[in-house]
Amino acid sequence: MLQKKSTRILVTAILIFLLIYLISITNFIFAPVAAYIAAIAVPIIGAGLIFYITNPIVNLLEKYKVPRILGILIVFLLIIGILFFGINFVAPIVQQQFNKLVNSVPNMVRNAEELINLWQNSQSYIPKQFEETIQNITNNLMTYAENITGALVDTVAQIFGFVFSFFLIPFFLFFMLKDGDKFIPFITQFLSENKSNSLRKLASDINHTLASFIQGQFIVSLCVGIMLYIGYLIIDLPYSLTLALFSIVMNLIPFVGPFLSAVPAVIVGFFQEPMLGVWAAVVMIIAQQIEGNFISPNVMGKVLKIHPLTVITLILAAGGIAGFLGLLFIIPAYAVIKTIASHFYNEWKERQPADEKDII
Repeated sequence: MLQKKSTRILVTAILIFLLIYLISITNFIFAPVAAYIAAIAVPIIGAGLIFYITNPIVNLLEKYKVPRILGILIVFLLIIGILFFGINFVAPIVQQQFNKLVNSVPNMVRNAEELINLWQNSQSYIPKQFEETIQNITNNLMTYAENITGALVDTVAQIFGFVFSFFLIPFFLFFMLKDGDKFIPFITQFLSENKSNSLRKLASDINHTLASFIQGQFIVSLCVGIMLYIGYLIIDLPYSLTLALFSIVMNLIPFVGPFLSAVPAVIVGFFQEPMLGVWAAVVMIIAQQIEGNFISPNVMGKVLKIHPLTVITLILAAGGIAGFLGLLFIIPAYAVIKTIASHFYNEWKERQPADEKDII
């Protein structure tokens, strides 16, 4: 039985690699399909993210006897109101603070150089290798600062470019909210009863996974951003609104996002006054403790069931391959793939005879 099972696995693996090879040598056939998918990927993904955030509101309104079309229109008016408030009241403040932050980077670099030189002069003996390392860091501080500033500007530019490319999102979002629940029944009507039930269960599992992750991550990031903004105002940290919004975006990245969001606030606080950097770190730790112990367990729970080491590995790989967008989408993509693999594996186990189940 073991030999028969191993042979099936080997044949399956060979067929998969053969299929991949055939696709690679006939990619000219799939190029138009890939181009079409790339063209519609942005509005579909954008509309899908907003769908999972707004669909509970539409369902809640429908529960209180509000017609679904009217509920969708209310949601669209709510989105327009949020955009109007952000563009007219929040964006000017953020732009002003961001410009000041970029202009203050050279002063921060000079202060860092002075601190390092002062520390070097106060030491009676410094090992040569350590001194060379410090000197190398000091000489390249401006380069590091320019790289960080450039990366920050590029990230902001990518985000705004990504947002402004969403001109088709309202159309996709409207029909997702209106007819999203009709898609699976339309597909299953052409399938047998067993396959229809299997597809409905798979779609339900994927929908539950995506909804739990997207809604949970959005709520968690928003709560952390609000707590950080309040904390930054209390300690009188400069650029508080910009740093809080940056934290909201970074906290969308699971596990490592909170650590990435803490770096700019601590650096800004430290160069204003060393104790202010300490207080910024304290605010971040308090916010993360509240999030980790109270908000995330109640909002997201243990839905994804992904080990932290797996999360770190995926994020490192996705960041190197696809940059910032890879960091955002790798975890939900992995969760969906894991859900699909688990679904088909469980179905395969159910089809095995009782004696094979015992062996497995």
